Amino acid sequence: MSVATENSLDLVRWFEQISMDDVAIVGGKNASLGEMYRELTPQGIRIPNGFATTAAAYRTFLAESGLDEKIPQILSGMNVSDVGNLQHHAMIIRHMILETPLPDLLSHAIVAAYHQLCDASSHQLADVAVRSSATAEDLPDASFAGQQETYLNVRGQATLLDACRRCFASLFTDRAISYRAHHGYDHMQVALSIGVQKMVRSDLASSGVMFSIDTESGFRNAVLINAAYGLGENVVQGSVNPDEYYVFKPTLLKGHRPILKKSLGSKSMKLVYDAGGSKMTKNIPVSPEQSAQYAISDDDILQLAQWACAIENHYSQRKGSDCPMDMEWAKDGNTGELFIVQARPETVQSRRSVNTLERYHLKGHGKLLLKGRSIGEKIASGPVRLIRDIHELATFQQGEILVTDKTDPDWEPVMKQAAGIITNRGGRTCHAAIVSREIGLPAIVGTGNATDILQDGQVVTISCAEGDAGIVYEGELGFDVESIDLGALRRPKTKIMMNVASPDEAFAFSMIPNDGVGLAREEFIIGKYVKVHPQALLGFDDLDETTRLEVETVTRGYEDKPQFYIDKLAEGIAMICAAFYPKDVIVRLSDFKTNEYAGLIGGASFEPSEANPMIGFRGASRYYHPSFQEAFGLECKAVQKVRHEMGLNNLKLMVPFCRTIEEGQKVQAEMSKYGLVRGQDGLEIYVMCEIPSNVILADQFAEIFDGFSIGSNDLTQLTLGVDRDSEIVAHVFDERNEAVKRMIHNVIGTAKSAGAKIGICGQAPSDYPDFAEFLVREGIDSISLTPDAVLKTTIDILQVEEQLSTKT
Repeated sequence: MSVATENSLDLVRWFEQISMDDVAIVGGKNASLGEMYRELTPQGIRIPNGFATTAAAYRTFLAESGLDEKIPQILSGMNVSDVGNLQHHAMIIRHMILETPLPDLLSHAIVAAYHQLCDASSHQLADVAVRSSATAEDLPDASFAGQQETYLNVRGQATLLDACRRCFASLFTDRAISYRAHHGYDHMQVALSIGVQKMVRSDLASSGVMFSIDTESGFRNAVLINAAYGLGENVVQGSVNPDEYYVFKPTLLKGHRPILKKSLGSKSMKLVYDAGGSKMTKNIPVSPEQSAQYAISDDDILQLAQWACAIENHYSQRKGSDCPMDMEWAKDGNTGELFIVQARPETVQSRRSVNTLERYHLKGHGKLLLKGRSIGEKIASGPVRLIRDIHELATFQQGEILVTDKTDPDWEPVMKQAAGIITNRGGRTCHAAIVSREIGLPAIVGTGNATDILQDGQVVTISCAEGDAGIVYEGELGFDVESIDLGALRRPKTKIMMNVASPDEAFAFSMIPNDGVGLAREEFIIGKYVKVHPQALLGFDDLDETTRLEVETVTRGYEDKPQFYIDKLAEGIAMICAAFYPKDVIVRLSDFKTNEYAGLIGGASFEPSEANPMIGFRGASRYYHPSFQEAFGLECKAVQKVRHEMGLNNLKLMVPFCRTIEEGQKVQAEMSKYGLVRGQDGLEIYVMCEIPSNVILADQFAEIFDGFSIGSNDLTQLTLGVDRDSEIVAHVFDERNEAVKRMIHNVIGTAKSAGAKIGICGQAPSDYPDFAEFLVREGIDSISLTPDAVLKTTIDILQVEEQLSTKT
């Protein structure tokens, strides 16, 4: 590639001549492309080559045409708060720019650089992407994400020059003017650089967006990747519901394959070249067969994640502090190669205070209207305003809930006035999601049919405080906001661990000060992620037609049905282990009762009918039983995948409802068939202490297990002989009963004498502060609590420990 001449350097610069020191010359987007092309291409990260016009080129265009005097006059009569007035004045400015030819010197410089970019050997014109890059763009206090236009599949000098003029005009779109006014930028002090970059033929493959930070929780150890077929604009704009993948950074960099989660998106259409058409691109449908497949392979996911880590590391070193990144990528359908086509600093979660935790809590629940993907963790109520077309934006009123198919940058002036946002389409990295995070609004995207279900004026509450799913409730519901100062909280000597049920909430829960996870229940993961009885997957071919159809619906994209169980269970476990890494995460092996297993898809055909499932065929007794051994093997394979393939060796295991020493030995023998051997590769295996036999024979259980976790619910039930599910005798059920406390006193003492670890994961210490105090006084090693009880109980325990220290 020949370098631009000295005369053209003031107007056009090649990527190899640009770095992040040139933001004032070529804007943040193009400066970043140049930085990566110069510094990261030698490291093997592929960046398509290109060039950028300079701020001087833009200002020359305004000065020679007299627009530098006309535009300020029009802006002076504009009211940014009045949507109609804003639209009118912005349209006048854009028309003026579009009707003004570029100066000859600038046109010649752009055309000359374009021909240099074309493949000289083939004498063919290059397809290029023409991107706008404002000189105030991507600064730490404003991302300018999507404020100006991008044009794809541009070919030929006349089409290129027209696209360049349209980019200049896009500096005065409604949303760009509103954005600058909101952030205090002088309109005439912001210039526009145009990036001209070789196209990646992702129209023949796939593309998307990725972040080196979790966009919802701010968890910094994960890469989030969104992927769909075709050109990437559909993902950016939220026109499709993309696939979603999470990769864990720490073990990825150690050579493992830690794909924590893969969620299949509908990907119902793809953006491709419009060959011979009136537009440069067009959307076409994706076949159901292709939609049911992931858009990229596991190898591609891991390659992109490695690049995300390298890009983040480069920008962090340059900045001198952590710099999570927001990136766009594309896969070339001709060569199969991956490329990074844009990168900018992430500007929402990376700026959030880590010393303050704000949590929203609904006071009650109303009628559930629909669900989607939650953006943020807030709650909001208000009347619905359906906006089906951009021309209806002027009807929107402050404080309404914006409901639409999808948003794009033209909608931003209205989005700033909304109480919340709901869309039919889009994933976590779509336009609606990015802007909602930036302005601090709760949003629910990808609902599928919000515009059909909700009505104009209908009052709704949108809740993003219940994990991965954003929920729309009928009516106005009350809620509380809890603000917690984390900076001043000391750690007690007693380990305060957490009971985590939902993998989707694990990243957020890990922000609460803690010492790890004392209880992660497999049955929650199986119930939410798998939904199918393991034996129905193992015996899929023998199922009746109706059940097979149900299983097929859930396991879409999987030919190997048992592998579906392994993968989804592993993903749920891995999300929790990654969230709290390297702290211990104790996962309890499956403890469904027969009636609960029967409720899974296909389960009724495999489960016996028991009069009292609570003390029947559950826990340890299932694992070595001939009827369930193979199903238990799937659990073991999932655990092995998490520990060895993903490298999450902070995973510890716990065996529930183990009645006898012999059962404990049989279960460990089964586990060893799958490489899960106590003490090997640091594997620790605990036993639930929830049956009186566990207490009475604690010294013997301590010989074959690494420790105990007291399950106070079942231990109370079996000590007092009371069915905890019976409302008739519910008044008898009390973990603070003296008989139960003596049981706990005895087992803590025996465990200590045997050198075994002893903790508690039952509900009692979460509900009763005096019970937590009793446990501390008994010298328990750890207390595992529900997330909402962790902070309050931590404070209580610090006080108890201080009192005990004073007395001694």
